[in-house]
Amino acid sequence: MNCNFQPEMNKNFSLAGHRISISAFFFLHGVCFASWASRIPSIQQNLHLNETSLGAVLFALPVGSFLTVPLSGLLVARRGSRDLVWITALIYSAILSCIGFAGATWQLVIALFLFGSSGNMCNIAFNTQALGLEKLYGRRIMSSFHGVWSVAGLAGAGFGGWVMGTGMPVWIHFLIITGLSFLIVFFCRQQLLAEDKQEGGRRTAFTRPEGILVILGMIAFCSMMCQGAMFDWTGVYFKKVLHAIPAWIGAGYTAYMLSMAATRFLADWISHHIGLRNTLFWSGVLTAGGLVLMVLIPNIPASIVGSTLVGIGVSPVVPLVYSAVAQSKVMAAPLAIAAVSTMGFIGLLIGPPLVGFVAGWAGLPVSFIVLAAIGLTVSILSFKVNYEIKPQDEISSTASNIASEI
Repeated sequence: MNCNFQPEMNKNFSLAGHRISISAFFFLHGVCFASWASRIPSIQQNLHLNETSLGAVLFALPVGSFLTVPLSGLLVARRGSRDLVWITALIYSAILSCIGFAGATWQLVIALFLFGSSGNMCNIAFNTQALGLEKLYGRRIMSSFHGVWSVAGLAGAGFGGWVMGTGMPVWIHFLIITGLSFLIVFFCRQQLLAEDKQEGGRRTAFTRPEGILVILGMIAFCSMMCQGAMFDWTGVYFKKVLHAIPAWIGAGYTAYMLSMAATRFLADWISHHIGLRNTLFWSGVLTAGGLVLMVLIPNIPASIVGSTLVGIGVSPVVPLVYSAVAQSKVMAAPLAIAAVSTMGFIGLLIGPPLVGFVAGWAGLPVSFIVLAAIGLTVSILSFKVNYEIKPQDEISSTASNIASEI
């Protein structure tokens, strides 16, 4: 099968210009997602939802995401990711405002379904752009984009916490973020990569991922499930289990986001020195260990340390998995990226409702132990990863034959 994945620069812009532009779309996505997550307590209160009901409502996100899998991969493979990035970014940020205006549970469910759908399409498109630029650079830069996403998440959550403290209504907060997102699209869309669509290969909507791609997708799914759960439930854990005063409720989330952002900027260096398999193994161990620490020593200092360990643990997994997936010979690259990144993104979205359901049945500490087991699954699956990501200079010189032996 011919799977040429050939990104092309816009001749009017430099590599640095493309990198700034693509980073801006990672930032947009992270800010929008974190803004939504930061106001979940407000939305829960406004709509009078208990933990179980909230968990059911949150399930609309992964459902919407899952249903876009075939369309997303096919569009990127046939049309390229350039236009899909900025169009879905506009839709994603606009739907954020719709969430703010939801005055009934059914309205919130519809808005979250569309939020998950557009968010996943945007996620696939800008990750394809980033992987194309990584190939043009000739060295690993993928983790830095996800570091930008984490920084955006921290900024979005911080701003969300501040406006929540001022009593600003959710709809006004989300309109501000939507306006910022529209400005990012306006100023940055021209500097996206000019061309990255697939030349040759199977380009069907329902291509089944094979072999190592399934393993990598499962690793991304498990890690991002823990990541998504920490986004939405760390503050709730500090408030309801640790009974933290208001000033300390956000401490665990802040520690988690800071450690995740910082480690992502080091992930490429770490994997280069200890290898992909070892990086994934220790990522799972740290994720599980941090969650267990939070449950076994239920006080604020220990839980801050635990949150930090979880942040370090989940941080390198996704960018390394995406870099490995982009080197696949068994599927067209955009379809492989779409399949595996969607598995990860669904994990990100399914984690919060899973915690909600388990917490409603057995309490938050038990739900965090379940998350620890899921995190440890990353370590177990890492033993199935029997190859390393090629050095990027080698990738650049052999663009159509890049990665895994099945």
